[in-house]
Amino acid sequence: MSFKRLNPEDFVVSSDSITAGLWSGGEVELSTFFTSSTQELSSAGKYYLNVFQTASTEASAEIQFAITYGNLNGSGSELYDANVDGKSYSSTIWGQYRNLVLGDENANFSFGGSTGTDFWAISIDRNRYKEKLFPGSLTLSLSGSAGIMSITDNSQVVNSIEFTDAGRVFQLVSGSAGTVYTGSGTDGVYGYSPSSGSYGLFLPDIATLVLNPIALSASIELTTTTGSNSNDNNNRTLFEAISSSVADGGNAFRLNSQETISSDYIAIQPRFSEFNYSENPSFISGSTGEVIYNEFINNPTTYITTIGLYNDNNELLAVAKMSRPLRKDFTKNASVRVKLDF
Repeated sequence: MSFKRLNPEDFVVSSDSITAGLWSGGEVELSTFFTSSTQELSSAGKYYLNVFQTASTEASAEIQFAITYGNLNGSGSELYDANVDGKSYSSTIWGQYRNLVLGDENANFSFGGSTGTDFWAISIDRNRYKEKLFPGSLTLSLSGSAGIMSITDNSQVVNSIEFTDAGRVFQLVSGSAGTVYTGSGTDGVYGYSPSSGSYGLFLPDIATLVLNPIALSASIELTTTTGSNSNDNNNRTLFEAISSSVADGGNAFRLNSQETISSDYIAIQPRFSEFNYSENPSFISGSTGEVIYNEFINNPTTYITTIGLYNDNNELLAVAKMSRPLRKDFTKNASVRVKLDF
């Protein structure tokens, strides 16, 4: 074993962005949607509704995303206590997402300049991605009483990126796969009608979509029910809007994940006079410390198979294995590149 100190110029750091299909099996499109009646009828079902890619009773079933509904005034869901007005499951969801996204308990959600008092949220299951969502890859079709529409994010057309406590935020607009629809009618030059605001917010860093019911109602008559003392099943309403849109000819739910992989490239350069001897028992006598074979005294030959990276405390931090042994003697000046991904 031989050691050599590395210099700062022997290190180079590089970052690459890797994208992949978001859904189970690395699929880009999700076109079948199932729920679990057990979960929906449980106490958890009053807060959110899990969506699977196949029947929840199947062994291959995996949660793809969850749907929830939040309301500033606590409407649209049962009250915790009939004697305490406004405190319900939907008010709890509103407060949780407000703290998560806005970081201010006095702030309200703003969709393209229009303030709303309720929302739907789609949270992608954490097992579906490693780091974040890929802006510009979103296509979500929704079906309402007035027809079907597809929405995407406006990341490909904005000049500057907005940030909240949850990271980057983009507006949800009419379009698909990052291409914004800017036709006439209810969709103006920004891909939505300014009078009702954008269709919601796209938050790639926390893998969440926050939908604006006011804009969706104005475009396709997809509405929420806001009774104050009963479970109005708004989670189910959005689920039906997503699942029925595919059956009616709409686009599948398309979305990619994104991961930034940083690589540390390290140049290892054994020079002519270095690493030509070995402490291996086949090379050096364990009892006398002499070179076993005379021809290796002045003309040794070694084979490099493993490179270990140590810190100043002589602690082994990483091991790199050669794809094949590298022959080394006094006539060879080798160069090895070690790549560490993190």
